[in-house]
Amino acid sequence: MGTITYFLKYLIPLLFVINFTHGLKEGECEVCVAVINKFLKTLSDAEKSSAPKIEEKFKAFCLTTKKADERFCYYIGGLEESATKIVTEMSKPLSWGVPVDKVCEKLKKKDAQICDLRYEKTIDLNTVDLKKLKVRDLKKILSDWDERCEGCLEKPDFIKRIEELKPLYSKQEL
Repeated sequence: MGTITYFLKYLIPLLFVINFTHGLKEGECEVCVAVINKFLKTLSDAEKSSAPKIEEKFKAFCLTTKKADERFCYYIGGLEESATKIVTEMSKPLSWGVPVDKVCEKLKKKDAQICDLRYEKTIDLNTVDLKKLKVRDLKKILSDWDERCEGCLEKPDFIKRIEELKPLYSKQEL
C-alpha cells in the first residue's frame, strides 16, 4: 500500500511536470503560430468547430499567402502542389479547441521543418551591434547586398567585411 501511495503522490505529478516542460520554447514555430492565428481570425464560430470546414477554408486561405506563410502552407498540405497532406493534423485539434501552440507542437512531431521556418528580420545597421548577431544573420546582410566574403571563416571576418561595406549600403540621413 505504501508504494502505491508514493507512486500516486510523487511520481504522477512529476510526470505531468516533465510532460508540460517539453512544450514549444519562446519564438519557436513562430510562422506556424502566426499563420494559424491569422487563419483562425478569418473563421466564424460555426466553422471553427468543423474539421472539414477548417480544412476547406485553410486551403482557400493558403492561396493568398506569401513567403514563409506560403512555405508553411506547402509543408502541411494547404496548397495544391504540396507533397504531404497533414492538414487534418491541424484541423481536428483546432475544431476541438486545442490551443494554437499545442497544435504547432503536434505538427512539429510530424514534420520538423514546420518549426524551422522563420520570418525575415529587418536589421537596422545604424543601431545594431554586429557582434551580437548570429553568423547566419551576418551572411544574410551580405547576401542582401549581393556581396561575398571571400575567405571568411569566423564571425569576426564577416563583421570586418560588413564594416568595410557599410558606408556603401547604409542610408544615413543628415
